[in-house]
Amino acid sequence: MLLRTASGAVAPGWPGRSGPAADAGPRVGLEVVSNGFHPPVEEYLEAIHALEEEGVQVIQARLAQRLGHSAPTVSEMVRRLKSEGYVNVAARSVTLTAKGRSRAESVVRKHRLAERLLTDVIGLEWHKAHDEAGRWEHVISDEVEARLIELLGHPRTCPHGNPIPGAKGKAPAQMALADAEPGDHVRLERVTEQVEIDLESLSYLSSHGFVPGTDARVQAKETDGSVTLVLDEVGTDATIELEASIAQQLFVAPA
Repeated sequence: MLLRTASGAVAPGWPGRSGPAADAGPRVGLEVVSNGFHPPVEEYLEAIHALEEEGVQVIQARLAQRLGHSAPTVSEMVRRLKSEGYVNVAARSVTLTAKGRSRAESVVRKHRLAERLLTDVIGLEWHKAHDEAGRWEHVISDEVEARLIELLGHPRTCPHGNPIPGAKGKAPAQMALADAEPGDHVRLERVTEQVEIDLESLSYLSSHGFVPGTDARVQAKETDGSVTLVLDEVGTDATIELEASIAQQLFVAPA
């Protein structure tokens, strides 16, 4: 059966369910699929987890911006998440409960393992993996997840350098590329989720070969915060220019 959401999109519904209630759009407790593959609970918990991972205070306005939803929609969903024990709300801050964190980490783990499978095994281009993994993360069972971990050799991070929840190993000390100075030699370690959801930025990084594991030298840093890097490639003087907004979302370690 198909369910038509409030936006007019068609999404899977429940067998035997029809009438106005079936057309009412996403409902947290019933796990309606909101955009073809994202159950709303997991979509919101994943976004909260990503913002926390980036060190950002989670408020409803930031959730609305990250998810592209209206403020009233986010407010209603946060109330439902709170009523079901997934989040706490104090003043303006939204934080995950133990139940919410467990659910969020499960989704994030499946997503990042799917990204690894797509890039390392299937050979999908690096910049396309995030969007595609978003279609996989909600249908990977715990049994398949365990098999993926074995198949992929217990990876510590996704292809973009973000940690896989529950994986062993410790990441090196990192800082934002925006804080590096001219002359510094750095290695790209991590691309935040904020950049991952921006296909244009990912494509730009990929086309210039600046992906996690790449070493570079900071050639210049402008007053507006933009940086120019010289990539450490044998026999070339490859450079890449990055705006301040991107440099703030790329994390590096000394090379």
